[in-house]
Amino acid sequence: MEIQENIPLAPLTTLGIGGSARFFVRAASADDAAEAAQFAERQSLPLFVLGGGSNVLIADRGWPGLVLGIGIRGIEQESSGSTTLFRVGAGENWDAWVEHSVERSCAGVECLSGIPGSVGGTPIQNVGAYGQEVAETIVSVFAFDRRQKRACDLSNADCGFSYRSSIFNTAGRDRYIILGVRFALRAGGAPRLRYRDLERYFAGRDSPATPSEVRNAVRKIRALKGMLIAPGDPDSRSAGSFFRNPVLTAEQHEDLLRRAAERRLEAPHYPALSRQRKVSAAWLIENSGFGKGYRRGNAGISSKHALALINRGAATAAEIVGLQEEIQQRVEAQWAIRLEPEPVFVGF
Repeated sequence: MEIQENIPLAPLTTLGIGGSARFFVRAASADDAAEAAQFAERQSLPLFVLGGGSNVLIADRGWPGLVLGIGIRGIEQESSGSTTLFRVGAGENWDAWVEHSVERSCAGVECLSGIPGSVGGTPIQNVGAYGQEVAETIVSVFAFDRRQKRACDLSNADCGFSYRSSIFNTAGRDRYIILGVRFALRAGGAPRLRYRDLERYFAGRDSPATPSEVRNAVRKIRALKGMLIAPGDPDSRSAGSFFRNPVLTAEQHEDLLRRAAERRLEAPHYPALSRQRKVSAAWLIENSGFGKGYRRGNAGISSKHALALINRGAATAAEIVGLQEEIQQRVEAQWAIRLEPEPVFVGF
């Protein structure tokens, strides 16, 4: 295991922002990850685990301890009736793994195509998009338990999945280093088409869509919204959706509808949790005066989607945070809703 010093972190993130790590190590195996965790503990260093760098904002001053990059690869497959089980290394590229699964006519993650980052990052915030959540297909998560200093398997129930949440970013934050994920997909299964954009895309077809066709459709839709990492596209220098779609109580939702009606607007919403409503953060942002392409110094909002904050070329983490706070304050003032950021803030 090679431990490097003063490694710039900005090139390892999709935002392209952030200072350096005092120490950096790339783990290619579970043993490497365990050794790195033990090194950090012996040296009393704070440890941060970095996956694909797609959902993080790293502070301009960087990280004062050890950054552990997860490079554990490998995909194993076995069949069990109508179910195909996959064991996937945490360092595998997420979108490449989705492509791997649909090429084998397996359904279950096709709507999660085009999401940047690594496989190990997806259970942390229970990644979801276009009508699917990763928790629906996860059987177990293989992880190193820093508290007990051993590797363990966590079942789906153990992970405590909920909307954009799990034990990995709540009660067990900083306790586990994810090494691999086991998925159960439907062999030859039909893809899910319950998201409005996908329903429109396949409207009028006589034959059912395949998982591969749904994957291609999702990638096209994401590209139109600037949510697909594409070299040369300035809108793709982002951390994806910067704010979570708020889930409101019935009372909060009624207040939102009243405020919208006063402005002769109709707020879109989606059934979410029991007796609650999930509303569009992008709608709240745009109807608070922040249009697509909005600029604030070197930070800005994507010209394709109001949920993506972008680095316009030389943005600092402080500028991104400044824009974030400006948006939060105005949305809260106009709609009485506090937007919560989705990326992990590192070194602040």
